[in-house]
Amino acid sequence: MLAIEMATKSTGGLAKLGAFSDWLERVSSNPWFYGVIFAVALLDSVVPVVPSETTVILGGIAAGRRDLILPLVIIAGAAGAFAGDNLAYAIGARFSARIEARSNRTEKGRKRLEWARTQLAKRGGSLLITARFIPGGRTIITLASGMTAQPRKRFRMFVGIASLIWATYAAVLGYAFGNRFKNNHNLALLLAFACAISVTILLEVLRWVRHRRNPEAH
Repeated sequence: MLAIEMATKSTGGLAKLGAFSDWLERVSSNPWFYGVIFAVALLDSVVPVVPSETTVILGGIAAGRRDLILPLVIIAGAAGAFAGDNLAYAIGARFSARIEARSNRTEKGRKRLEWARTQLAKRGGSLLITARFIPGGRTIITLASGMTAQPRKRFRMFVGIASLIWATYAAVLGYAFGNRFKNNHNLALLLAFACAISVTILLEVLRWVRHRRNPEAH
């Protein structure tokens, strides 16, 4: 019975997410969709079940149809992501004790938080850029940044860079391949995921090369 109940809840959640994505597509041609892009990108930094990549891609598709303006789509996505990352940092700083206590309830949660702390100490700013392309990963990293009191100015600089790169790739993806995505949303998500992985690998390679040249650098 428990398994059936969990499966039912999971199916219901996916159905709601699908319905929300359908609504996003229907309203993406409206001028106020810039505000939706901003809001969804902000929320996704704190609640990593909101489809921010999909929203920015839809904005790019709308820009390709001349319903929206591509640079404004990018600005809305980047600004929302930047605001959301800073909100996650503030939550981590304000409620660090509660977050740690909750994470320590499970072995998985404890290891995830410990990994975030270790990686922040080891890789610093480059991790903030890489994490932006990992749904869920960016939330734990930004929360951990606040919990460990990472320098705020440095944090803002790196999440600003990451947000701009992230919003640009997602919007341009929709703009360039809008016709192919029109009847195949799964293709859009798969291509976005592939691009995110590629960017992540590229950043990791660059970080490795930089570390080889200067072992003291993060």
